Amino acid sequence: MDNRFLNRDISWLSFNARVLHEAMRVNVPLIERFKFLSIFSSNLDEFYRVRMPALMLFHEVDHTAADQYWLLLQAAKKLIQQQQEDFGKTLREVLIPELQQHHIELLYNKPIPAALEQQVNEYFQSEVTAFLEITPFSTIDASFFAKSNALYQAVFCANENGNGEIIIVNIPSDKVARFFSASTDGKQYIIFLDDIIKKFLPLVFPLHTIKGAWNIKITRDAELDLADEYEGDLAEKIERQLSKRDDGGATRFLYEAGIPNDQLQSLAALLKLSPANMVEGGSYHNLKDLNNLPVKNDELLYKKITPSQTFMGHRDAVFENVMEKDRVVHAPYQSYNAVLRFFNEAATDERVKEIYTTLYRVAGDSRIVNALITAAKNGKRVTVFIELKARFDEENNIRWSKRMKAAGVYIINSIPGLKVHAKVALVKRALNDKMQYTGLIATGNLNEVTARFYTDHILFTAHAGIVRELELLFIFLLKRRKPATSTEISFQHLLVAQFNLQQRFIHMIDTEIANAKAGRPSGIIIKMNNLEEKVLINKLYEASQAGVRVQMIVRSICCLAAGVPLLSDNISVIRIVDRYLEHGRVFIFTNGGQENMFIGSSDWMNRNVYRRIEVCTPVYDNEVRNEIRHLIALQLKDNVQAVEVNSALNNTPVQNSESSVASQNAIYELLKTK
Repeated sequence: MDNRFLNRDISWLSFNARVLHEAMRVNVPLIERFKFLSIFSSNLDEFYRVRMPALMLFHEVDHTAADQYWLLLQAAKKLIQQQQEDFGKTLREVLIPELQQHHIELLYNKPIPAALEQQVNEYFQSEVTAFLEITPFSTIDASFFAKSNALYQAVFCANENGNGEIIIVNIPSDKVARFFSASTDGKQYIIFLDDIIKKFLPLVFPLHTIKGAWNIKITRDAELDLADEYEGDLAEKIERQLSKRDDGGATRFLYEAGIPNDQLQSLAALLKLSPANMVEGGSYHNLKDLNNLPVKNDELLYKKITPSQTFMGHRDAVFENVMEKDRVVHAPYQSYNAVLRFFNEAATDERVKEIYTTLYRVAGDSRIVNALITAAKNGKRVTVFIELKARFDEENNIRWSKRMKAAGVYIINSIPGLKVHAKVALVKRALNDKMQYTGLIATGNLNEVTARFYTDHILFTAHAGIVRELELLFIFLLKRRKPATSTEISFQHLLVAQFNLQQRFIHMIDTEIANAKAGRPSGIIIKMNNLEEKVLINKLYEASQAGVRVQMIVRSICCLAAGVPLLSDNISVIRIVDRYLEHGRVFIFTNGGQENMFIGSSDWMNRNVYRRIEVCTPVYDNEVRNEIRHLIALQLKDNVQAVEVNSALNNTPVQNSESSVASQNAIYELLKTK
């Protein structure tokens, strides 16, 4: 293993530690701190579903480094164990007591008050029992298969003959609220569904004597097997694989602390689980549900923020605005309505003849997709590339794909062996006997729901070179195949993975290196979600050694080791975690004083560079460029929510002489007055 490259999984766990730390900060509103615990828990579940299987198999793939991979696996487990201990301590010793100060009692390992028993009993019998699925010992081996990340109780009991049995009961949190709320004596009580079921198990099993009931959860490998040589339509293949997703191998058997060892071993044997995957947890699992605590107190939440208006004040229509000059929207600080109107106006404007767009993660009730359906019904030619391999969104994307196709939208399904992660759209309008093109290029998904809490940049442009190259991209996507060569299409403006993205980034870094050596102005500023790809990391190391200052904002995975003498002295990396998820990708190169700036969909991960279609666009308009540069400058000054990420992957508070700057607040205030 090369010491120049930090491990991506340990780096990701470092990011999740930063999320957990936000739940510990006293300046964060109380219920928002519970939400950060929820995010941490959800992230960790995904880690066990997606990354842990790879860690567990590395030693089988590379026998020459088996010992190193084993040590890596142990290091990951140790970090997770410490984080889970911090999680539990924060929840039990800090947040729950703070709730009590507001006369709210989250019953965590506490009995249901006698004054509420009748009300809870009524709730259990009228609302919960309809969804209980009971699997007795005699059929567990033959018919029971624990769904990934579903909640269950293992009930140990004696039947009417006195014989011991194990019965599995589901906790139907997917159908019934995880928390039941009731009030008495001026206090609100919040009760886990798990505890309600435990309390009234004797009503479900009147012929048994309950000896104990323990909460359990199994997490399974979520990777899909989508080998390119499979025959048949890709949508059908994915639908078949989705039905198998939860049948993956168990990567974690999480069980409630306190279960007697003999019962634990009996249960593990019955469920055919490996001891290596057994993890002792707290009393409750799936604490991502903390995001849904039934607490209605605005004082315990972030202050509501109204997104500011955008360029739509200049003219009545999006397209007239964009014909004047390039425009930009910064979500969620600014209203997303301009994006919605881009598609709505395209659907109804009689001058619009053709609409093209890519879709990666689609909102459950997408107004954008509904506009595309309306456009097709209005007689416009609508072409949509919808990525069916967007992890955990496949089912939703397939549903929308079918609806659009039924409405007359021309659907391009996934390219075998290649994901399309680009977030782009193109509209063609007949204007003055000419076809006028308008393009949209975003750093985030065309999804009005995630736009409320993901920070992204959306560029609207009628620049002739850019929109013509967007057309070339859609012509290529219609072929539904990998490019034969990287030079199959010549992109002069856009950076497109599989064609020129990596090469152009390398060229721009080389230019900064040459400028630094020649004494000309040089510098690189990069903001992205994840950084892993070794060729580009090595090129940044080379720039640092040449004297180029490299400033990076990397939210999550960062395999670059910053601040290492003689390797990366001139590279700094910060991470920002706040109320919004940092999601924009921005690339700024000083270029001897003639700045180059790009925004787009691409992180620098192996998957983005080598196995996806990504698009980054140059920002040519001076006003837009100055605006984005100003936002990035505020983030580089952040010394409240930002931490430095060094070669040890520590989250170290930023130390600088600036007055306090929380960049998300500062950006909102700046754009509000714009």
